[in-house]
Amino acid sequence: MQGVLTLPGLAALVLGVGMAVDANIITYERIKEELREGRSVISAFKLGTSRSFSTIVDANITTIIAAGVLFYYGTSSVQGFAVVLIVSILTSFLTAVLLTRFLLGLWVKSRIFNKKPRVFGIKERDIDARQ
Repeated sequence: MQGVLTLPGLAALVLGVGMAVDANIITYERIKEELREGRSVISAFKLGTSRSFSTIVDANITTIIAAGVLFYYGTSSVQGFAVVLIVSILTSFLTAVLLTRFLLGLWVKSRIFNKKPRVFGIKERDIDARQ
């Protein structure tokens, strides 16, 4: 892969970790929006994760395209940054979309979070009861 873990490579890793955190925040905020509308935890999880998927994919594809341009036009340090950035983005995408959703899905399907919107940062008075 010709990627060397130098300071630019470490910066790319930090950027990849930041994008993974951002993907998880987007997912949890979408779930919170659905919970505020009065949906059950299971339906809020399903709708929230499906609504956040396109946003996460868009952000990751845009970053991978930028890294590809950097790799094509850059020199050695910039190419190393681009390679490590692409690898970290792909890894963070897989962990945010597959692993995190799988684990949260297991918890939600176990019904341990039913009637506990506080776990998602929602106060009972903020839930719309019209649903």
